[in-house]
Amino acid sequence: MSSIIIGVAGGSGSGKSTFTNRLKEEFGDKIAVVYHDNYYKRQDDVPFEKRVRVNYDHPDSLETDLLVRHLKMLKEGQAVDCPVYDYAVHNRTDRTVHIEPRRVILAEGILLLADKRVRDLCDIKIFVDADADERILRRAIRDVHERGRDLNGIMKQYLATVKPMHYLYVEPTRALADIVINSGMNDVAFDIVRSKIKQVLDED
Repeated sequence: MSSIIIGVAGGSGSGKSTFTNRLKEEFGDKIAVVYHDNYYKRQDDVPFEKRVRVNYDHPDSLETDLLVRHLKMLKEGQAVDCPVYDYAVHNRTDRTVHIEPRRVILAEGILLLADKRVRDLCDIKIFVDADADERILRRAIRDVHERGRDLNGIMKQYLATVKPMHYLYVEPTRALADIVINSGMNDVAFDIVRSKIKQVLDED
């Protein structure tokens, strides 16, 4: 079984997870989803106080080598055990998620298209764009409700690393995408990608 990989990138809070989740809800177990966020490097030897201050929006914070290896395996029809990251403690857990190969694989992450090896593996590259004000508001709401963060810490992290890294590493990948959409709730873009996935699945 030869798989196709659809890469979904975009800034933090842009709506890429919303777009990815809509596709996952549409197709269920017929497709596989891999999140780049789960590949943040393990930091067992780093105290929590220092882990909090790590620049998680820089490519070096991620074990992209492992992601590339896993995407290649999935594309070749082999199952993988994906790491699981815990945002509350800023570290990878001991748990893994078993992912079976599927005809269509979604890979999602803010820095997904920043690595040429990942771009070369993607058959379709999507960038979800959004206004900076919208992104920071969505990020703040998400981090408070889903990741146990406080607003003061969110603002400090945004100004110190998220904003500058976005313009340095994330925004430039917009030009490398095949499709640029302005919202994870863009129904026209969703219908186009859904139709493509359905076409691939129907070929089997």
